[in-house]
Amino acid sequence: MIYESAEDSYLLREEVLNYSKGKRVLDVGSGSGIQAQAASDAGAKSVLAVDIDEEAVNELKKKGIKVRKSDLFSNVKGKFDLVVFNPPYLPMDKREDKASALNTSGGKKGDEIIIRFLRNVKKYLNKDGIVLIVISSLTPRKKILGVLKREGLKKQIVSEKKLFMESLEVWEISRLEF
Repeated sequence: MIYESAEDSYLLREEVLNYSKGKRVLDVGSGSGIQAQAASDAGAKSVLAVDIDEEAVNELKKKGIKVRKSDLFSNVKGKFDLVVFNPPYLPMDKREDKASALNTSGGKKGDEIIIRFLRNVKKYLNKDGIVLIVISSLTPRKKILGVLKREGLKKQIVSEKKLFMESLEVWEISRLEF
């Protein structure tokens, strides 16, 4: 099941358009390809999309987007100037069907996929590379912030949107300067 673009996608897209010009971009969990397309439209040097879902990969190929099937970074090589991720970030809800939950649930607490991503992303970032990621007010942050610290990363909020049930933020994550 392909994640269809929603408020989080559009909020992130605005930042991707601002950050991508001349950059090597990796779009992790590409889904519908909105971020990969935005990076391309903004004049990215190159764009690679990855997604765990075979249906999403096939649809992205039809759109002419360079794509690989990958569970986060499992099939990624090289370094990038910009890594974009609109992760599933909501806590598990037993009432949600399994197909839908793959797109929305970041694990039992909602932070597990983000933590896995953050523990590995530095290997794929150029020295001055940055990450753009969406975080929800419904996502527990304590462990995420701890992982950022342990990995030598810092975050700043570059945009946010308040919705009925939650607030969304786009974080810019980069290496700590020494």
